[in-house]
Amino acid sequence: MQTERNKTLDAVKNLEISPRAHYVLWIAAFVSAICGGLYGYDTGIISGALLLITKDFHLTSVQEEMVTSAILVGAVIGAVGVSWFSERYGRRISVMLVTAVFVLGAVACSYASSVTMLVIDRVFLGFAVGGSTQVVPTYISELAPAAKRGNLVTLFNVAIGIGIFMANLVGFTMRDAWGWRPMVAIAAIPAAVVFVSMFFLPKSPRWVAENEGMVSAVKQLGRVRTSRKVIQREITEIRKNVLGMDEDERGWKGLRLPWVRPALVAALGIAFFTQAGGLEMMIYYTPTFLSDAGFNSSSALLTSLGVAMVYLVMTLLGCLFVDRIGRRRLVLIMGPGSVLSLIGLGVMFALHPDKGSVGSWMIVAFLLLFMVFNSGGIQVVGWLLGAELFPLPMRAVATSLHAAVLWGADLLVTATALSLVQLVSLGGTMWIYAGVNLASVVFVYFCVPETSGATLEDIEMALREGEFVPKAENNYAIPQYTVEDEATPASTATPVPAGSAA
Repeated sequence: MQTERNKTLDAVKNLEISPRAHYVLWIAAFVSAICGGLYGYDTGIISGALLLITKDFHLTSVQEEMVTSAILVGAVIGAVGVSWFSERYGRRISVMLVTAVFVLGAVACSYASSVTMLVIDRVFLGFAVGGSTQVVPTYISELAPAAKRGNLVTLFNVAIGIGIFMANLVGFTMRDAWGWRPMVAIAAIPAAVVFVSMFFLPKSPRWVAENEGMVSAVKQLGRVRTSRKVIQREITEIRKNVLGMDEDERGWKGLRLPWVRPALVAALGIAFFTQAGGLEMMIYYTPTFLSDAGFNSSSALLTSLGVAMVYLVMTLLGCLFVDRIGRRRLVLIMGPGSVLSLIGLGVMFALHPDKGSVGSWMIVAFLLLFMVFNSGGIQVVGWLLGAELFPLPMRAVATSLHAAVLWGADLLVTATALSLVQLVSLGGTMWIYAGVNLASVVFVYFCVPETSGATLEDIEMALREGEFVPKAENNYAIPQYTVEDEATPASTATPVPAGSAA
């Protein structure tokens, strides 16, 4: 073991730090996050295409739900299936697999000759959508330093927003000129670009440490870190983590351990509320809902474009400030606004205002306000927490379960939205979603601690030590265990306030 340690120290000492390491880190995060843009586009394009597909294939409301939700069925399967591949072959290779499926799925959907084939093709495309949400945040979080992890991982959210915005822009401007088939097929181009780019990007240092050895992990860190001292500290933490790994903590067995349960509850709960609060339903069905409320097709699609623009702007702001504000605090600040916006939206739908009246514009205003608060709050942290809460031995299966719950909740909402509207009216549906958003704020207050500024190893140590608990005062969140050298016990290190340098 001493020889292994000496080899690791020698590797750090002799490592040539890349002068472009800072840029490589951001490029890796940016390129892999494009998968989020593909997810946003492939799920969001149905908003503008559904009216055309319905006209082309003469869909009933049930068939509309099937076409819309088919991609989510595939996403649940993909989220779980990619975890094994990610653990066995690595995060980078898994991203490449996902982008290959994106290419094939987009082309297949564009050539669908019937409703049945379109549903099957969208299920296949969903494998890539779900797989990307499992592996991309994990890949970025394992590349990123603690101080920048929130910014870098939430690039995935920003890319989702860009994808949704582009889907709505294409739906509004090109649907008459192109038709729905080219609108779907064009997503294959950026997917192919990501596939090729991943050949030149670094592997996850933490996965490499576990599967290829510490010396190889040092080389991967050297591609994305600018300081030998930082690499020394980080590789020491990773080495302790990997050497202390228990076989009983690996995979699905590890998730059953009592000390992991607080992270499991926090991550899966936030995953459910991220999607069950109604935002994805708004993205998919805004033109349909507004058409039913008396808006013409152009007005409905233009409002849908505005919804996508707000989502993009708010996720971008969330990406910039999530490390500064904190994950937990951001949800607690923005969540009540989501509740009030949905209550107001439900009231306006219940009043059935005349077309062009003040009431009809209030519908648009409340809809956009909901997008501000929801996309700037829980949507920012939903994917991030799933990528950072779990220890390395069970991280792949845990993130797949997290992504599966996200997509399962999305599927539940999307597959029932139109039926729920018919059952309790459009206004009543908004009030139900308001209740779900209120429940999410309560859940975060009692079950989700602050992780901003803590390393992945700090979070694992907090779980093991029983320190993974929410603190209302926010003076301290996850303790940050400063590693001075190999002889310093992690459990005796001094915790520092969240948000300070890790």
